[in-house]
Amino acid sequence: MGHLHRRAAKSHTVEVSKFGYSGPVGPLLWPTLAKENSACEKGDHQSPINIDSNIKRATSPPKINIAKIDHAEFENLGTTVEVIANGTTEFGNKTFNLQQFHFHSPSEHRINEEYFPLEMHMVHQSTDGNFVVLGLLFDVSDLSTPLLSELANEISKISTPGSVTETGPLDMAAIIKHLETTPLRQYSGSLTTPPCKEGITFLIAEQALPINPASFNSMKKVLKFNSRYTQGSPGEPNLIEQALKSGEGEGVVVNAPVST
Repeated sequence: MGHLHRRAAKSHTVEVSKFGYSGPVGPLLWPTLAKENSACEKGDHQSPINIDSNIKRATSPPKINIAKIDHAEFENLGTTVEVIANGTTEFGNKTFNLQQFHFHSPSEHRINEEYFPLEMHMVHQSTDGNFVVLGLLFDVSDLSTPLLSELANEISKISTPGSVTETGPLDMAAIIKHLETTPLRQYSGSLTTPPCKEGITFLIAEQALPINPASFNSMKKVLKFNSRYTQGSPGEPNLIEQALKSGEGEGVVVNAPVST
């Protein structure tokens, strides 16, 4: 999760992300891109992680309220595609407002070391600035979740980074039902993109939803590869710091000049 929204008001374009997933703007060098990215290198509650038995299940399900979506803005940020949608999620005696949902391929989180072809992050924020992210995994199947089929039919319109389109109706029913009825794993992590801010509550569905091959291929063609590498378990030293201390990170230029 990351991709805090960066729209130009009343524009048919959106600002393209300045980070990436390979080369000089890839995850190992995110700390060098801007001063505020220091948590990417030093944080000890970073995301994504491997979800195993050490990550506890949420004690109560979220209560999700998303009104019928007749149309929504669908954007290509260069590092993901996202849908701007409204709604609320009640969790932990607090209400969180849905900001957007976006996708990563392959999945960023793993379940018992198994990765999945696609992951969706529903990003929510409360009025006091706290974040909850609802994470869903998708596996290729003969069946397909309606929302994914609908977005796959639209995604070719935003194949160019920075482009925006308007969707038709979006069916969130299967998504909401899955999140409210399947077991969720809960942990405190971080944005999975710069600035890697910590204190983000993740609720990750243990069971995957289906996406058919045609829909997945349409999504993958635009998303390409956009997943951060798996981080250590919550509370463990940051992997970049560990690599540097062990002498294995000599190629990681963490003290390079940063942009402002």
